[in-house]
Amino acid sequence: MSSELYEQIRNNPTFHELVTRRGRFAWTLTIISLVLFYGFVMAVAFAPASLGQPIAEGSMMTVGVAAEMFMFVFFWLMTAFYVHTANSQYDDLTNQIVRSALKGKKS
Repeated sequence: MSSELYEQIRNNPTFHELVTRRGRFAWTLTIISLVLFYGFVMAVAFAPASLGQPIAEGSMMTVGVAAEMFMFVFFWLMTAFYVHTANSQYDDLTNQIVRSALKGKKS
């Protein structure tokens, strides 16, 4: 690919929209993941007794196990949400950029 084509893509407003939207979305999901994960680690470090409490009277499952199971499922769902969003929104923008670049190259 020529440097002219790279420059054409970089100057495309749709490319800037793609970079901005995808970056904002990725950082949002990253922050959510880090807060949940490190929040759990901090709870283990500073409040282990609270995580060892049963979730209900007579239950063998503890708050910590339930929280970790929730996080496991939540991270899978968040990954599926990212893939769905990438496939439905970001791929469309990428295809628009490629079509625009190919049109400009043929001219």
